[in-house]
Amino acid sequence: MKKIGILFGMENTFPNAFIERVNSKAEDGIIAEAVTIDKVIQAAPTEYAVIIDRISQDVPFYRAYLKNAAIGGTAVINNPFWWSADEKFFNNALAERIGIPVPKTVLLPSKQRPENTSETSFRNLAFPMAWEEIFQYVGFPAYMKPHDGGGWKSVYKVMNPQDMWYKHEETGQLVMMLQEEIVFDDYVRCYCIGQKEVLIMPYEPRNPHHLRYAADLKVQGEEREKLLETIKDYTLKLNLALGYDFNTVEFAVRDGIPYAIDFCNPAPDADIYSVGRDNFEWVVEAAANMAIERAKTQVPGQINLTWGTFINQAVNTPIIQAAPAPTIPEPAAEPKPIPSAKEVKVTAVAPKKATKPSAAKAKEVVAEPEPKVPTKRSAVTKAPAKNSKIKKS
Repeated sequence: MKKIGILFGMENTFPNAFIERVNSKAEDGIIAEAVTIDKVIQAAPTEYAVIIDRISQDVPFYRAYLKNAAIGGTAVINNPFWWSADEKFFNNALAERIGIPVPKTVLLPSKQRPENTSETSFRNLAFPMAWEEIFQYVGFPAYMKPHDGGGWKSVYKVMNPQDMWYKHEETGQLVMMLQEEIVFDDYVRCYCIGQKEVLIMPYEPRNPHHLRYAADLKVQGEEREKLLETIKDYTLKLNLALGYDFNTVEFAVRDGIPYAIDFCNPAPDADIYSVGRDNFEWVVEAAANMAIERAKTQVPGQINLTWGTFINQAVNTPIIQAAPAPTIPEPAAEPKPIPSAKEVKVTAVAPKKATKPSAAKAKEVVAEPEPKVPTKRSAVTKAPAKNSKIKKS
């Protein structure tokens, strides 16, 4: 008898539906149940051939348990070793390498020094950084968000350099990304299960939460079919490269080009009241079929994890034909000084969802007083903190 377990937390609709669906198929020698943990002994195998992980991103004890289970032969979905190392900035770099459009993105050092470090810990970091080149590359408005975050936490829309430095005051020890804003015509969210099944869901992040999946694509006809094929192709390429068996990918479509916005969601929302009944039915069926297939191919005592092509082909070998490297504009010989807030007005939009551009009509507001450009290693800006965080819708 091979057991398929599901490890979950607060969610209710998907785990029970998944268990019932697997068991309803009555596959010989395969059953599904909620995972039970009564002890964790090093290198000891678990009773599960497959575990679907829905919660370990929030519970370090579960993450350690899953790694131990994997070493004992359990096929853990998704791979707990890779997920522990994965982060959004790297994912953007990987997407660009395999030729998938992503917003222009740069990495920013943390506002506060990490614990147990000092100024001399950062002797390799230039002060000031090449801010003119960074700002010319990304452009404004832009989004600033954690390089390895999630759940729309600590996400800011920034209108100009002064606004960025001011809001950066609130980010503490978080390492942030500054990312180009994509003003989109269409938006989709795609499930990818088993690295072969893809469900493309039109999605409107500016709608109230319960209406976001009620949208439809604006593009129609042959353009629509071509766009959907491209999105499916990009979704599969990303998940094959990353090695995820259960993930969602979001694309913002600008001028007919789908830009991958968010594709590191290995425990994606699958609640019936959020995604809708039809989408829920699809993901339950696809996940049940994948888990049964993995249980059949699982070999006790061996490593049964999925690794992406980035890992499998990474050693001194090009992964896939790399996309052309982005060109960072050369700064002007005598760059014009960035105007102070007293000299200009900026347009700020408060989007209904933090990482997505807002369709609301912008209002003209006066920016906060201009902070000084940093000259010390202890901070990026000296502006006083203010509650500028965009709230999760």
